[in-house]
Amino acid sequence: MNSKRIAKLGYGLLLLALLAAPFAGAYPVFVMKLMCFALFACAFNLLLGYTGLLSFGHAAFFGGAAYVAGHAVKAWGMTPEVGLLLGTASGGLLGLLFGWLAIRRQGIYFSMITLALAQMLFFACLQAPFTGGEDGLQGVPRGKLLGLIDLQSDLAMYYVTLVIVVAAFCLIVRTVHSPFGQVLKGIKENEPRAISLGYDTHRYKLLAFVLSAALAGLAGSLKTLVLGFATLSDVHWTASGQVILMNLVGGLGTLSGPLVGSAVVVLLENKIGELGNLLAALTSVEWFKTLGESVTMVTGLIFVVCVLAFRRGIMGEIIALQARWRKGT
Repeated sequence: MNSKRIAKLGYGLLLLALLAAPFAGAYPVFVMKLMCFALFACAFNLLLGYTGLLSFGHAAFFGGAAYVAGHAVKAWGMTPEVGLLLGTASGGLLGLLFGWLAIRRQGIYFSMITLALAQMLFFACLQAPFTGGEDGLQGVPRGKLLGLIDLQSDLAMYYVTLVIVVAAFCLIVRTVHSPFGQVLKGIKENEPRAISLGYDTHRYKLLAFVLSAALAGLAGSLKTLVLGFATLSDVHWTASGQVILMNLVGGLGTLSGPLVGSAVVVLLENKIGELGNLLAALTSVEWFKTLGESVTMVTGLIFVVCVLAFRRGIMGEIIALQARWRKGT
């Protein structure tokens, strides 16, 4: 069985697991949150993993769109589908603005510009009246999708979220394997060669930046509908660091890497306390009970281990191992 068939089988099994999750005892809201962050990680991977652009400001698109979608639904009485569209569009517009200002810079200068712009948006959200400041935007109603599907039901919201995330992931897959995606890979590997072949690399990078920002905006908008609130943590620089960590843990430049990395990071953040209690019960070491208060330390440790031992990330190492096995046979 070749790698493509294995990948299709893996995605099929994952989809079946997600379809069955609500009936297998999984908490729908938690799984929906995980799917939103998986989409956020995939959007970022399109920019860094396939184009080679490291943005430290992707939280601006995720959190900014979350506020726009939440305000549109709560204050303007928009339907959820319009809120999602407005959030996605706002993410794309912010991406266009950020990209236009930063895309002609290289390396760390590009990254620092995106970080500075994102922090400007953070302070704007802190001061703006409609965001709720430090309290955040609370009580965002889910409403009815297309006037027909009542999203107040967690089960209905779950399957709507699943359809949106799967459709967005398919768009990313199609983009990566399209001629446009091949040009992005060429720019990442050797930009001077791409320029010598006649490609306007700045335009391609800007398009990739806008697409990544729009998908990140969709993830943030969807998260607001799912959880019913948007907070400053969504637009803070730590959210940008979190999505970078997800990609590094899962594997940059792989389609499945962000899915695995986001699952690892989100599960750790939400279940580390339970894991600590279990370890304390098994080993009688009381210190493990404090793990729930040390999430940052644990995620930092995992990051160090991945950098030292799994430099390609979890899925990157698995793919490399499969390639070695095929060469050996």
